[in-house]
Amino acid sequence: MAEEKESTSVPLSQAANGGEDPEDPAKSPPSSPNSSTRKACCFVLQSWVSKKFMTGCVVLFPVAVTFFITWWFIQFVDGFFSPLYDQLGFDIFGLGFITSLLFVFLVGVFVSSWIGGTVFSIGEWFIKRMPFIRHIYSASKQISSAISPDQNTTAFKEVAIIRHPRVGEYAFGFITSTVILQRDNEDEELCSVFVPTNHLYIGDIFLVNSNEIIRPNLSIREGIEIIVSGGMTMPQTISPLERVARQNDRIPLNRIN
Repeated sequence: MAEEKESTSVPLSQAANGGEDPEDPAKSPPSSPNSSTRKACCFVLQSWVSKKFMTGCVVLFPVAVTFFITWWFIQFVDGFFSPLYDQLGFDIFGLGFITSLLFVFLVGVFVSSWIGGTVFSIGEWFIKRMPFIRHIYSASKQISSAISPDQNTTAFKEVAIIRHPRVGEYAFGFITSTVILQRDNEDEELCSVFVPTNHLYIGDIFLVNSNEIIRPNLSIREGIEIIVSGGMTMPQTISPLERVARQNDRIPLNRIN
């Protein structure tokens, strides 16, 4: 009985390469030094280009956002009086914006007077009687009064740092008022601290002992910027007002010595 010879199939790619496996690292030809140097140079160049591109994005992003918001604000304010000038035949861009600023200035002058304050109080009385609009108006007025140059009883008094929600954690807030808590043994002075939880118009109110409140050397505007920016404008060093006052008292003594 004749022996049958088993035929083995060889791929054409291996037959062309003399039966060698091209994926075998032991049989593959070694890479030349020029190719390794070329790959290293490409990697360095790619890393440098990516870094410089991201640096350009970081620099131009705030500029672009500022320009976009400023341009949108100019167009928005200009749109109040520009239709009136269009009907009169004056097609000058920016004229409505200047008129709007002048109108706001005249309103400020009028409201500062006795007659204007009376008219404004009457209008405010009607607005506060409306069911839904009064809540929007009250929240907007609290925010505007907080940053108003006229210090009144409704504005934020000071920036405060309180221990919240647990020991070792702190929260930014604003002192809005003070209250005396009457007890059987002694009275306790408490400060009403407004801690924003959603930017600036929504938050919680805490009654904290005045001695337990840290008063940093920050203005109301700086505190609002810290909260609105999500803490990105936070200064690297915050000192209590008591410490700053002690340091200022020591400076004249050192100069005398």
